[in-house]
Amino acid sequence: MTARFIAADAVLISAQASLVALPSAGVPRWMRRFAGLVGADPAALDRRRGRRDRADPRRPPNALTWVALILIPPGAALALGWAMRGARWPYAALAAPLLILAWANVDGLAGDAAAAVLTALSCVTLGRILAGIVPAAWLKAGIVTMAIVDSILVSATSCRRQRGTQRGDPTPGAPQLQYLDLHYASVGYGDVFVAGVLGGVLALERRPQWPAAALVLLCSILWDLLFLPLRHTSATVPVAAALVILESRKWVSRPRRGAYTAS
Repeated sequence: MTARFIAADAVLISAQASLVALPSAGVPRWMRRFAGLVGADPAALDRRRGRRDRADPRRPPNALTWVALILIPPGAALALGWAMRGARWPYAALAAPLLILAWANVDGLAGDAAAAVLTALSCVTLGRILAGIVPAAWLKAGIVTMAIVDSILVSATSCRRQRGTQRGDPTPGAPQLQYLDLHYASVGYGDVFVAGVLGGVLALERRPQWPAAALVLLCSILWDLLFLPLRHTSATVPVAAALVILESRKWVSRPRRGAYTAS
C-alpha cells in the first residue's frame, strides 16, 4: 500500500461512515402509499472497491454513466435541501456548482472529489426514502445479504482481472458518478448506498447515528488490513458487520420475558 492510497482510502471510508450519521427520518405523505414495496437495487451499479489502477480502469459501460448523471445530481440536491440533518432548501442549489466542477475537471482530483460528494449525498436521500417506505427488517436483511453477495462478486472479479478481463471504457468528457474515485482509491456506489440505508434505518428507529458511524469507520479500518495481501475488497462488509454488532447489542440488552426486579 502506498501513502497516497492510504490517504485516499482514509477519506473514502470516512465519507462512507459519515453517511450513517447524516440521514434524517420521515418521507412526504404521498410517498407513504409505497410503504412495504421494495424497489430496484441501486447497488447493482457497482459493487467493487479497491486500489485505483489507471492502466486498468474500473469503469462501467456508457449507459450507466448517463443514468448516474441524470439521477444522482437531483438526489444530491434533495439531500442538501431535505434528506440530511441540518438540510435547508436553499442549500440544494449547492449541487449545481458541484456538478459543474465535476464536469469541468473530469479526471482531475478536484472534479473527481466533487463527483464523489454528489454521489455520496444522493445515498443520503435514498437511505431516508427507503427507510420510510420499506420495512426496516427487510433493509437490514438486504444489507447483510448484499455484503455476502458482494464479497463473492469481488472475489470472482479479481480472478477475472488476473486473467486479463477488463470492463468497458467510460463516456469521454463525462464525470463518473456511479462510484467514488479519488485517483488512488475508489469505492463503488453500492458501498456508500448501504451506509446511507443503514443511516436512514437508524434515524427512523431513533437510534444514535454518530456512534454507529464511528463503529462503521472502525470496522472499515480493520477490514482494510486485507489490502495488505489483496488489491480489491468489498466495502459493504464493514457496514454489514457494524449492523450485526448493533443488532446483537440490541437483542442482548432487550428485557427477557418473565424477568423481574426485586423491590
